[in-house]
Amino acid sequence: MRTAPANQLYYGDNLDVLRDHVATESVDLIYLDPPFNSNASYNILFKSPDGAGADASIEAFDDTWAWGPAASAALMDITESGNHSLHVLMQAIRTAIGENAMMAYLAMMAVRLVELHRVLKPTGSLFLHCDPTASHYLKLVLDAVFGVRQFRNEIVWLYTGPGSPGVRQFLRKHDTIFWYAKGETWTFNVDAVRQPHSAKTKANYKGGLVGSGFVGADHVIHDGGKVPEDWWEFAIAPRGKEYLGYPTQKPIKLLERIVAAASNPGDVVLDPFCGCGTAVDAAQKLGRRWIGIDITHLSIGLIEKRLTEGYRGAATWQTIGVPADRESAERLAADDPHQFQQWIALKLGGWPWKGGKKGGDRGVDGYFYYVGANGQTETGVISVKAGAHVNPSMVRDLGRVMARDGHALGLFVCAATPTRGMADEAASHGLIQTEFGRFPALQIFTLAELFQDRHPRLPPLVSPNRRASRVEVRPSHQPGSQRELL
Repeated sequence: MRTAPANQLYYGDNLDVLRDHVATESVDLIYLDPPFNSNASYNILFKSPDGAGADASIEAFDDTWAWGPAASAALMDITESGNHSLHVLMQAIRTAIGENAMMAYLAMMAVRLVELHRVLKPTGSLFLHCDPTASHYLKLVLDAVFGVRQFRNEIVWLYTGPGSPGVRQFLRKHDTIFWYAKGETWTFNVDAVRQPHSAKTKANYKGGLVGSGFVGADHVIHDGGKVPEDWWEFAIAPRGKEYLGYPTQKPIKLLERIVAAASNPGDVVLDPFCGCGTAVDAAQKLGRRWIGIDITHLSIGLIEKRLTEGYRGAATWQTIGVPADRESAERLAADDPHQFQQWIALKLGGWPWKGGKKGGDRGVDGYFYYVGANGQTETGVISVKAGAHVNPSMVRDLGRVMARDGHALGLFVCAATPTRGMADEAASHGLIQTEFGRFPALQIFTLAELFQDRHPRLPPLVSPNRRASRVEVRPSHQPGSQRELL
């Protein structure tokens, strides 16, 4: 076991990453926004860079669960963990609700919460973000892992939105965030999260300032403002500047409040389900070190894009688990062609196929956007072949897709070495003239070229999704930082 240096972005199963790469008692703050067992598939939404056309989507993750060997193995791991209370609880829930999707979800969460408790420092805190689908079960699991006395707050995050016609119940418009401290002492930077008192409140306490507060008839209010209640209203507009299109994206202000309140500058913040990276963005902005983990290349690529564009080189990190050489890329291609397609499309500055589920891609594995005639944004198409065998007919098929869909440029990416016949087929499509020079209409690009630090011959590319907002890093002073005791 080794202690990971600051700012690590891991691709992989967070259970494996936690066990193999994150040392015991090395993390100050954990925020996790795991799947909610919603029995739904979630897509990331985006438009082409010029804003034209209908919304498109790519499957981000599938939040469906089923009882099987993985869930059984997780329960056995819990039994072997030595946490008897958790073992008894999980067996009782299994008896009560049976071996079903909810039980599989809870087993997945419980075994990971054991590891998250291990890596948390004695003064650290965990904030678990969930919704009413399983919150009642998850609080029991947290009680068993952390102890009932370590519960600090149940925070309700409120949001709004249009209702559905014919609704037969009150609208469900809140999530729950459970805060647990690991030990008897924890970080709570009260002055970092104070809110100004309203004019009416100040008027009611016109007795004047005494010490650090305004004195009224029977109460004292702090002159720096009030500590927020345990219900929070932070909005993220679906078409706003902050929104990146990720289906479960949370407002940056929500994460800034958690990070500011429960950690100090230089502390380590961990998000094991980091999605589009809002928690690591907040940690970076507030001067914390961070570790992010996600199991899709789509998320890893989106986070890298978000940090690169938002911080303009001021944010540094190491990405671990993505292919680092030709051998590891070929291994990914053989083990998971779909993830390979996502990784290579993002690596080359493009975007994976915008259609949703695997399969049914009509010969398209990805797109790239480039500056075309008169500065207009044009779309090129990517075909990715992860297998060891390629032939001219595959290149010919890409040419047909280009003709069918009206793309002037096509990129054929393969893990294997292309044949002479493939090169001839690509060359037969000729060149296109742009104001940036001439480019092959259809070109072949290989993994060998990628790891020789070569790039496809393309006009200037345009960011394929909403551009991340420029981040203004605030000074990381936190007045009133203190350790609160029970």
